[in-house]
Amino acid sequence: MKNDIILAGVGGQGILTIAAVVGRAAMAAGLNVKQSEVHGMAQRGGAVLAHLRLSDEPIYSDLIREGAADVLLAVEPMEALRHANMVAPDGVLLSNSVPVTNIEYPDLDEVIAQLEFFPRRVVLDADAMAREAGSARAMNMVMLGALSPFLAVDEDALPEAIRLSFERKGEEVVETNLLAYDAGRAASINLVY
Repeated sequence: MKNDIILAGVGGQGILTIAAVVGRAAMAAGLNVKQSEVHGMAQRGGAVLAHLRLSDEPIYSDLIREGAADVLLAVEPMEALRHANMVAPDGVLLSNSVPVTNIEYPDLDEVIAQLEFFPRRVVLDADAMAREAGSARAMNMVMLGALSPFLAVDEDALPEAIRLSFERKGEEVVETNLLAYDAGRAASINLVY
């Protein structure tokens, strides 16, 4: 069993939190975990990319080669396009449909249309789903929920890892993040592609 996952977004969107929660759940399941990350301009608003590898066998490299990722999870649509070459032919592309427009942005409809070329994809308005769950900041947990059906970890492992990751912030924050996770999972499971 292995999962090679590319996580892409913009600083401040919670990419590294997603990686930490998945890593925590995978380690609790006894899997090997390797992670590598790049912080663009090392500030909020710069590009962030993480390679996350999970396996029941030894992992010898932190990095995933081009065209080999089982999943690309992008919390921003332009970042999905930027890293689309990383997805394996039978891989899955997951993307938030809401852009971060801190730079001149191409036409959003054209960007989304490009994502439609992927036969296995989930493109959703994770920002709206997070607000509905109780906090716009939980957008990354919506995307984690969308990722969950494609991970080789027990269904209960990720909610427990979310609980452990956010418990110091209080029960309300934990519950909001779990609601956001559940919404993303439901959207991804119910998608027909």
